[in-house]
Amino acid sequence: MDGKTPAECALTEAWEEAGVVGKASDACLGVYSYARLREGEEDIPCLAMIYPVKVKALKKKFPERKDRRRKWVSRKKAAKMVSERGLSKLIAGFSPPKSAPAAVEAS
Repeated sequence: MDGKTPAECALTEAWEEAGVVGKASDACLGVYSYARLREGEEDIPCLAMIYPVKVKALKKKFPERKDRRRKWVSRKKAAKMVSERGLSKLIAGFSPPKSAPAAVEAS
């Protein structure tokens, strides 16, 4: 996203995909790779950088609300819910300043 820092991009994605309003930290938690699957096309190799977001509010109306289901779960459960091994390890190893559940969206 032109003109935005990686953390700002992460916050934009959190808004679009889960209706999250908050503040993203500039400290990258880690990086993982995955293959983006596109129907009828070749897989695209992707590299994702993970940034923590302090959630201040969750909105009911957000751009991808018809394609997503939002659910609060523990970090342990969230790590088991994702299919990408690298992301699972980052979620399981994340330790926020205060004990808080992890947000996971399902498409």
